[in-house]
Amino acid sequence: MAGQGSGRRPGRPRAAARNSARGFASQRLPRKNDFSIGRRSFLAMASFAACSVVFTGKILFLQVIDDDRYLARAEATRERKYPVPAKRGTIYDRNGIVLATSTETRNVYADPRFVEDPTAVCAKLAQHLGGSVQEYEQLIRNPSSESFVYLKRQVDMAVVEALKADLAELELTGVFYEQSYRRDYPNGQIAGQVVGVCDVDGNGITGLELQYNEQLKGKDGYYWGEVGYKGTPIPDGVIEETDAVDGADIMCTLDVKMQAAVEQALAEGCEKLDTKDGSAVLMDAATGEVYAICSLPYMDPNDLAHADRESPSIKAITQAYEPGSVFKTVSALTLLETGTMTPQSEIYCPETIDADEYTVKDSHDRPAATMTLREILNQSSNVGISLSVEKMGFRPLYNNILKFGLNEPTGIDYPGESKGYMAEFKNWSRIAGYNITFGQGISVTPLQLTRFYAMIANDGVATTPHLLLEYPKTQEMPEYETKTVVTDEEALANIKSMLRTVVTDGTGKVANIDGFDVCAKTSTAEIADPEKGGYKKEVYNLAYAGFIDNSTSKLVCFVGANNVYGMRQTGDIFKAIMTTAIDQYSITPE
Repeated sequence: MAGQGSGRRPGRPRAAARNSARGFASQRLPRKNDFSIGRRSFLAMASFAACSVVFTGKILFLQVIDDDRYLARAEATRERKYPVPAKRGTIYDRNGIVLATSTETRNVYADPRFVEDPTAVCAKLAQHLGGSVQEYEQLIRNPSSESFVYLKRQVDMAVVEALKADLAELELTGVFYEQSYRRDYPNGQIAGQVVGVCDVDGNGITGLELQYNEQLKGKDGYYWGEVGYKGTPIPDGVIEETDAVDGADIMCTLDVKMQAAVEQALAEGCEKLDTKDGSAVLMDAATGEVYAICSLPYMDPNDLAHADRESPSIKAITQAYEPGSVFKTVSALTLLETGTMTPQSEIYCPETIDADEYTVKDSHDRPAATMTLREILNQSSNVGISLSVEKMGFRPLYNNILKFGLNEPTGIDYPGESKGYMAEFKNWSRIAGYNITFGQGISVTPLQLTRFYAMIANDGVATTPHLLLEYPKTQEMPEYETKTVVTDEEALANIKSMLRTVVTDGTGKVANIDGFDVCAKTSTAEIADPEKGGYKKEVYNLAYAGFIDNSTSKLVCFVGANNVYGMRQTGDIFKAIMTTAIDQYSITPE
């Protein structure tokens, strides 16, 4: 039994020993895993503390140190700058009839960020604005259209209101509207070339719209407004505002009623002459005010899509040409001023004359004859005027061309005026001198010729052709230069008398008006052929320039038709215009 009581499994500790071992458990050496757990806990706590410091610092930086920058970003998302366009000034004719005006419209645009249903939105846009759904989807979905894209500009207010209502009813978002103006021209084609046209941004690009763009356009304003959910402007949410300053109105010298008559007469006359290229000018010689001016083809500023590429400018101002026989009046007046000849002075005129291997002859065959200066002008003799000026010397003619301003712009307030061309006198050959006496080898504009004939009608005083009459709001009237060019009263009386007999006895009979002293000169000018050299065969530039002397009016008129086959005239067009002027302005003989 004793053996059994003492029997234990080898290596098994007693209970007391186990308890003793438990009592000293805290003193035992730590195991390897115990170190790993403690270190992880420490690192976790340290990382949390570090993150807390960084996060707290960032908050302090954003809220205190960098507050302004982030505040600006926040405001940018709820504030937007809206343009307030200035209303462009109105253009009136001399009688107060509106030629150009601005109509309030809206530009329709989208912010693609807020377009939640592009297909539905684009369907409504196509329905109201025209165009296709695909076109609008391309605009809205274009990557470059991040927050703004124009859908259509200058849309009528009624159309905009209908579009707004439809979009609102379907709760379609992302489409917005800004104030704009569209330029309208109530008279359409009539005076369209003079008035000109504006681009879609409201800037003048031709005519008076361009010439007086700075005065007409005014100064745009703007306002900063708050926007709410999905970019919708908040009513009464204006933060800052600058008012727009509307443009100045201008009154021009045109008489739109007379302008319509001139345009019609020119168009009908050129149609009879089988040409689509012609010009007409009607100007007051006493003031320089242009009552009517036009060139074919005409332009309707309301329909630029169908405008001819040559129609925006008035070629009577912007294109110079070889004038032909209307220039003989320049030579004749010079002969009278220098005392070289009087209207009754005679000179022998052979059939032809030769110079520098060239031959000069009249437009119509005639036998050799002795002719007076009056007859030379009446019959428009190239040979006669050439020999007469050669007798005087070509230098006085050159000097008078300069004095009459036929080598320089008239100064009219219209963009793109041409000054023509004349060689320096040192480069004149004998044949060049001959040619210039009858309007070849020199180029001028119809307006330059009009100013020259106006100077004669105005007793030697040249005025500046112009289109601006006044600024109606301020009643400011610009001043224009006048200059006395010819002081020889006898020479002026003689040239008027000679121009009168051109109409009564010479080449200009077709434009004679019973009861009035019409003074004028005709022209059938050859056209240079740049491809073959020399001049074209049987194709001419025609002209008729003159005025009614001894009357209550000093209106002077030029009519030209270019590239006309055969030797014909524009005198009947001149007569139609001046007859209308007589009726409209109650012109009477003095």
